[in-house]
Amino acid sequence: MSVLDRASVRQGHDPAAALRDTVTFARDVERLGYRRFWVAEHHGVPGIAGAAPTVLAAAVGAATSTIRIGTGGVMLPNHRPLVVAEQFGTLASLHPGRVDMGLGRSVGFTGAVRTALGADKTAADRFADDVGELLGYFDGDHRVRGVPAEGLQAPPLFVLATGAGADLAAELGASLVIAPLGGLDRVAERVGRYRETFQPSAQWPESHVVVSTAVAVADTRERARALLLPEAWAMVRSRIDGVFPPLLPPDRVPTPDDRERRYLDDVLHGQLHGTESDVAHALAELTEHTGADELLITMSTHDRADMLDSYTRLARLG
Repeated sequence: MSVLDRASVRQGHDPAAALRDTVTFARDVERLGYRRFWVAEHHGVPGIAGAAPTVLAAAVGAATSTIRIGTGGVMLPNHRPLVVAEQFGTLASLHPGRVDMGLGRSVGFTGAVRTALGADKTAADRFADDVGELLGYFDGDHRVRGVPAEGLQAPPLFVLATGAGADLAAELGASLVIAPLGGLDRVAERVGRYRETFQPSAQWPESHVVVSTAVAVADTRERARALLLPEAWAMVRSRIDGVFPPLLPPDRVPTPDDRERRYLDDVLHGQLHGTESDVAHALAELTEHTGADELLITMSTHDRADMLDSYTRLARLG
């Protein structure tokens, strides 16, 4: 099992505190034995401080010694491939053998963010070409030299399955990262097609599937569900207001109205929670149904001690 952390901002704290907490959390899950620690990319989001994933990954790498570090992911349409190659070349130089290169094809959530980034919606259509260009800087295939990437082995490539991501992962010979959205049958179908059409690469001679899901573990089912509420409520507000706010304590999450309840049920659907026994059974079912080679766990709640306790309980199931 591995960890994806978004550097969530808590009510009463600022983004700087969220970033420091993420680095501390990476040390904690390294001690617990998790395989990877990834950070994500979000722009213009008040409740998420993770806007610069390769910078944050470098800080995580400096604070840890054994856990793999990476991104889940860098949204390539927001950047030029040369710059991303330089960033990952820097990471790989500083932390050899520990870096994962997770890439996604999503663009900014709003028009204003896309304008600020200089990337419109059509930028996602260049994803496969941009990945090829990025990898070429490691191979020295371009007139412009991708220092310090040039001459290094490119970090293992993971592609997030947004839009046509699953098909692109197979075409590029990359590991697939997929969330169980739309139901397990839908995920199993996409994973099956990925495996059937996978083109072996130097990085990945065989297909490799990472299933990402939210998991909360506590001493009771009710307590575990409460841990999921702060982030789920923030996602509900983002759908209604267009803004993902800082996380509230579970007991301060308002009682939802009918519209909010529908959104909340939709967000929580497929997220796993319960006691260790409950979650062990649910994860076994998820793995069997999807054929996952690896699980990427993501869960943020207001109280970081509760969050660490959940991951500690989860680690015992590994």
